[in-house]
Amino acid sequence: MIDTLAGNPLLLLFLVAAIGYPLGRIAVFGTRLGVATVLFAGLAVGALDPRLRLPEIVYLLGLVLFIYPIGLASGPAFFAAFCRRGYRDNALVLAVLIGAFAVAFLLRRLLSLDAPLAAGLFAGSLTNTPALAAAVEVLRAGGATEAVRAQPVVGYSIAYPVGVLGMIVALLIARRLWRVDFAAEAKVLHNVGTVHQELEPRTVEVLRDAATGRPLGEIAAEQGWQVVFTRIEQPAGVEVFGPTSTATWGAQVTMVGTREEVDRVEKFLGRRGERSLDLDRSEIDLRLIFVSSREVAGRSLRELALPARFDAVVARVIRGDVELLPHANTVLELGDRVRVVARHERMDEIQRFFGDSYRSLAEIDVTTFALGLFLGLLVGLVPIPLPGVTVHLGFAGGPLVVGLLLGARGFTGRLFWTMPYTANLTVRQVGLVLFLAGVGTQAGYPFVQTMVRPEGALLFGAGAVITCAAALALLWVGYRLLKIPFSLLSGMLAGLQTQPAVLGFATEQAGSDLPNVGYATVYPTATIAKIVLVQLLLL
Repeated sequence: MIDTLAGNPLLLLFLVAAIGYPLGRIAVFGTRLGVATVLFAGLAVGALDPRLRLPEIVYLLGLVLFIYPIGLASGPAFFAAFCRRGYRDNALVLAVLIGAFAVAFLLRRLLSLDAPLAAGLFAGSLTNTPALAAAVEVLRAGGATEAVRAQPVVGYSIAYPVGVLGMIVALLIARRLWRVDFAAEAKVLHNVGTVHQELEPRTVEVLRDAATGRPLGEIAAEQGWQVVFTRIEQPAGVEVFGPTSTATWGAQVTMVGTREEVDRVEKFLGRRGERSLDLDRSEIDLRLIFVSSREVAGRSLRELALPARFDAVVARVIRGDVELLPHANTVLELGDRVRVVARHERMDEIQRFFGDSYRSLAEIDVTTFALGLFLGLLVGLVPIPLPGVTVHLGFAGGPLVVGLLLGARGFTGRLFWTMPYTANLTVRQVGLVLFLAGVGTQAGYPFVQTMVRPEGALLFGAGAVITCAAALALLWVGYRLLKIPFSLLSGMLAGLQTQPAVLGFATEQAGSDLPNVGYATVYPTATIAKIVLVQLLLL
């Protein structure tokens, strides 16, 4: 059986995925590890025989398929986040990495470790291959022997597994210790600090002289109301609410907003209506429509001018599992679902305008996807001069940076860079499975062989100390002192570790894309900092 698997990499790949993925659905002490168990399966299978390792191209392909879509999806939120809190988050990660460097330096002295071995432990405990490459390159440039250049690789192979597992365990412990409720966080947070709560419709009867005779949209702007008016009923009948709609005494107006906000509007206008206009579909219809047209996606509601074009109002935008209250500057994305209020006779026309094709949401524009990946890999090859060494962003950093830029850009001419939400998630999932299976099988046998040596347990423990110190410092300071939401903080932890496996676990635990934002915000800083710090350990 081993001979068969060793000679058939695809067979080995799907065996590891078939064993590991179902294990992630098993609850252990009330927690599921999710797709991260593919890594454990890879380690176990790879430990059986040195030939049971997937080709490097498997995990490299998985890495770019996982990282690039994250950049596309996180681009707008990343730049918005950096303006608000990016400097604080990156300063925190940099401080934690300097602390991890200090721990590694102290362990090197206490355990009398060779500098190259300590550098490998540092790179492995923080799972950063560019840092390992920088250490090896510095030794090579300094004329070190082959045996000396192998020491960082040995240290890296010992510490790497605990660098992944330690972070996952730290997240599990911190979540239980602090009783983190991801669902509650998701109700308050979306797209980096935008307040979001459950939306509800309400009909209000206008009984205030100051609210009659003037456009309600004008009054809403003066009062700062965060609601969307959808219908208005007056003696002449029911009509879709428009920018110039005015109310007479006793008019019924329907709006959508958070409970606190509709309470505020109701108190100003009059009182709650005796019936809900949104339940009456005799004249005005309400329909949930998919945004699948590339002519619509990437444009704001102001640009689309739906009231003037169709006498229609978008009452809600549903992105993934989150409902957003739309405003004029809301930019629609492929895969969004919009709840449209309009007259019956205009609905078919509106559906055609938005596309409303579920099938197209699962399709990928191969041209722009491949071109974006090509640009990302090209950027990853560009040499970046740093003190004493030239580094590259590599297979992870290049696609991530380009994905962030293209995701924020949205489209260039007729080239539409972003992907439908469901397609993005699918590609990410496939990429992560490939990456975890590849890395697990590659590290399994060296890890076990090193661990059985007398010094193996000591080196493993040293790597665990560095990993745990970094994880606990970031989580405690971030959550307890800086009050960073745990969903974002878990992504920052994965970014500090520059580890897609930890990000995959954090995203699955959070049940949202918020960890991706934290990851993308600190990843570049963490990568460059570790490349510089690992060289200081060689001095």
